[in-house]
Amino acid sequence: MKPLPAVAVALLIPAALTAHAKNKKPSVPAVFGQARYVYVEATDGKEFDPNLNPDDRIAIADVRDALGNWGRYVLTTSRDEADVVIVVRKGRAVGADVDITPHHGTLAGGPGQPPGMGEGVGLGAEAGPSDDLMEVCQVNSDGRLSGPLWEQSMPEGLRAPKITLLEQFEEAVDKAYPPHPAGTKAQTQQSSQQGTAQAQQPPSQKP
Repeated sequence: MKPLPAVAVALLIPAALTAHAKNKKPSVPAVFGQARYVYVEATDGKEFDPNLNPDDRIAIADVRDALGNWGRYVLTTSRDEADVVIVVRKGRAVGADVDITPHHGTLAGGPGQPPGMGEGVGLGAEAGPSDDLMEVCQVNSDGRLSGPLWEQSMPEGLRAPKITLLEQFEEAVDKAYPPHPAGTKAQTQQSSQQGTAQAQQPPSQKP
């Protein structure tokens, strides 16, 4: 078999590289390239849940603001309308607080009190992973979230103004699915800013 001429080899190499690039699968799911609407919540609840950890509430707002600056997705105030849902959780530092409450068990009573009416002292603490966490999911047909399609955690990864976890997600999505032209992106940023303004308003209470 005769060896191929150098010119033929030079022509075959780019074609082979192009075919390899086409066959290479993106590092993130296709839904991230197709999605338009995004919703942000915490692992323990939505932003205006009165029981939500304050740090998680701040993280939701910071991520939402950063999404508006990115401009790829439009923020929505309805989880059911979202193509993707970003779920965040700030790292927990172990702490304890003393809670003194009336106790109706078998404690001995204080001066002038019958048994069972003394004060109980309890220790409360919220513990958990120390790293910040960010997941990106979808809403299933039953209204529940899917398993994470993208997930990363790191110390202070949700700390503003440089929200490193979101920046990592942005880089992965933009690399796999190049963003829209500048004009379309500007329109998306405007829509995202409008969504941010709506999301910052607490849900109205019916009389």
